[in-house]
Amino acid sequence: MGLRDTANEHRGDPFGITSAAVVLVDVHGMIRHWSERAETLLGYPATDVLGRPAMSVLVSEESPASMMSRARRFEGCWEGLVTARHRAGHPVELAVRACPLDTEQGSGWLAVACDVASSRQWELDQAVLRSLLEESPIGVGVLDTDLRLQWVNQVLAAMEGLPLHDGAEGAARIPQTGEVPPSVDWQARQVLMWGRVSPALEQVTPPAGMSRRGSHGHLRLRSSFPLRDPYGKTLGVCHTAVEFNAEDRARERLALVNEAAQRIGTTLDLDRTVQELAEVLVPQLADFAAIDLFEGVLAAKDLSSGPISGGMLRRAAHLSIREEVPEAVVPIGEPTGYPPKSPQRRCLTTGRTIRDPVLNPTTWWLAGDQQRLAKLVRLGVHTHLVVPLRARGVTMGVVTLLRWDNPDPFDEEDLLLVEELVARAAVCVDNARRFVREHNAALALQTSLLPPDLPDHCAVEVAYRYLPTDAEAGVGGDWFDVIPLSGARVALVVGDVVGHGIHAAASMGRLRAAVQTLADLDLTPDELLAHVDDLVLRLAEEAEAATDNPMVVGATCVYAVYDPISRKLNVARAGHPTPAIAHLSEPVELPDIPAGPPLGLGGLPFESAEIELEEGSVVALYTDGLIEASDRDVDVGFERLCFALAHPDRPLEEICDTMVRILLPDHPRDDVAFLIARTRALTPDRVASCEVPADPQAVHETREKVACQLAAWGLEDVVFTTELIVSELVTNAITHASGPIGLRLIHERTLICEVSDTSNTSPHLRRALSTDEGGRGLFLVAQVAQRWGTRYTATGKTIWAEQQLPGAGCR
Repeated sequence: MGLRDTANEHRGDPFGITSAAVVLVDVHGMIRHWSERAETLLGYPATDVLGRPAMSVLVSEESPASMMSRARRFEGCWEGLVTARHRAGHPVELAVRACPLDTEQGSGWLAVACDVASSRQWELDQAVLRSLLEESPIGVGVLDTDLRLQWVNQVLAAMEGLPLHDGAEGAARIPQTGEVPPSVDWQARQVLMWGRVSPALEQVTPPAGMSRRGSHGHLRLRSSFPLRDPYGKTLGVCHTAVEFNAEDRARERLALVNEAAQRIGTTLDLDRTVQELAEVLVPQLADFAAIDLFEGVLAAKDLSSGPISGGMLRRAAHLSIREEVPEAVVPIGEPTGYPPKSPQRRCLTTGRTIRDPVLNPTTWWLAGDQQRLAKLVRLGVHTHLVVPLRARGVTMGVVTLLRWDNPDPFDEEDLLLVEELVARAAVCVDNARRFVREHNAALALQTSLLPPDLPDHCAVEVAYRYLPTDAEAGVGGDWFDVIPLSGARVALVVGDVVGHGIHAAASMGRLRAAVQTLADLDLTPDELLAHVDDLVLRLAEEAEAATDNPMVVGATCVYAVYDPISRKLNVARAGHPTPAIAHLSEPVELPDIPAGPPLGLGGLPFESAEIELEEGSVVALYTDGLIEASDRDVDVGFERLCFALAHPDRPLEEICDTMVRILLPDHPRDDVAFLIARTRALTPDRVASCEVPADPQAVHETREKVACQLAAWGLEDVVFTTELIVSELVTNAITHASGPIGLRLIHERTLICEVSDTSNTSPHLRRALSTDEGGRGLFLVAQVAQRWGTRYTATGKTIWAEQQLPGAGCR
């Protein structure tokens, strides 16, 4: 008879008050209470039995006193079997527990009953559980969700050497410490992460000093599974262990190979992988193990070019049964310096395992270093084994094993086992090397596509953070930028390409270059995003055509233009989180900017919104990785963001550090990029403007006004070139445009001359022929100005030119 399945049905004590039939009998033997379960069990509704004698529902006419005399005592009550009469007429055998109940009217009885089958099944379940925990050879322990031991039986406590609290008796024992062995911790973590884990065989090493020949220790089969309440919530992990003799060396080797498969290559970290190999080899197979790798393998971290094999060997990992590791004469990361005739060099040259049962100074790799050799001789090293670390046709290093505490030399079976373990580990090492190289290559590409340093601008003070994720998915496509625009304005950009890896990084570089190019055209934010959307659509078409080289085609972006003269911020976003604005005298604001569709959908318009800012306000643009985390809702992320920006008068670097500390977990699951800018304002005395009549005679008067204004600014050195620029631009507007003509001079780090008119026709630079009477104006402007361009407005266009001012800075 097996145990009933309780995975989907919670079943407790059948005599429990919520599951048993409950009957209350008064001092006169009359039924005073009849529960719903009693009605279900015997078919009588409460209205039919209340006030009737209890004996009326029993088959036996035996008195209650007589029945109690045959029942057995059970924790102050009486327990026995009775036969009741069902309402339908057939007998029902019941298991009953009755307790005396003293009332003011005298002594009555409180009885609980269940069918005999349920009672016997529950007793069987309890007997099996007690035997499993107390009498079986299976070790059982319970860990909480923090992976600390809460309860163990005696078998597991003896297996692991766990001390118990004094007075702990029976199956329920509380360990003195919640710490668990590494093998138990590893399995339990896998259960909490994935919900299940395969059983694992573990070799138990015999005590130190015992020969491994003839006494090969034990094998221990471990298994772990989650403990859940009736509602599916995980309460902890149950761990079981069964130990049996391993005199059969084939089973011992199989257990070690199984352990290696589970313990080596748990991560894609190169250093951790070689250390895991050493932990499997020591002490099961050797008293000391050293793993040396070629520099070409270790160079995967820094992307240096060169062959993988050959060259200098460096110590990657070592492990000894002695805590002080006196035989590890080469520090981690240092060159090993094996001489040409050493076993290691011979192993690498031939590609075969070198096994030497005798410590021969003439062939030992320490030949010529008598002091270090003498240390190993005193230690008792008597044999060594050198195995090449080789995978996919490439030799990456060498593994050296020593024995001194184990008196047995390496035999043929040991050689085959070590070669199998090293071959498995070599594949993991090569995978880790390839991952490190590809991950760092993608990260280097992404970093190279981001601005190495943001430009210093008079309109804003900026700070930023870019935090690539360490997840196995690789780098993402987050980017940010600060782009100087005409008219002393500045563009702030943050974007995020969908996906991870090198394709996302490449797509990010293309989009960032496109945004910079379109920004030079002085497009409004909504127009710029519309053009970038067209570009993403073309990338999608390329991806469909190149099915063997798919490209990431989805992206989000927020583009903002700040004008320090009007102190207005014009923002548009494409499927991106809204910026956050920290005002000096008001709470942090998350303005309602029209969301717009993500880039790449096509056909949908974008909208922009204009916000007026006071000088000193802080604007934060960020990717969704900053506010989205697995352990919280996005609304909580916005609340924390507002809290981090609550004091905009602090230094920007301090604000960045606060945002990272408050908003990001230790290991973010997505790339994070954010840009914060403190606004500055250009005072009215730094801007001069006037209207120019559409009359050629007005050019001379305009030049005089420009000269006076430059003298007031102390810029007499640039009067000549500025008059030349103004003359050409104003003359061009009078000749080819119509309507009012405006002139504006802006004095910041550069001197900006702007001429506006109502025409939508843009002039273009050309080289005039010798016979042409005109056409040289813009050519002259381009020669004397640092840069020049045209931007369109709702009423026409503005032609601008910038001149660099020597020694000028923001004021």
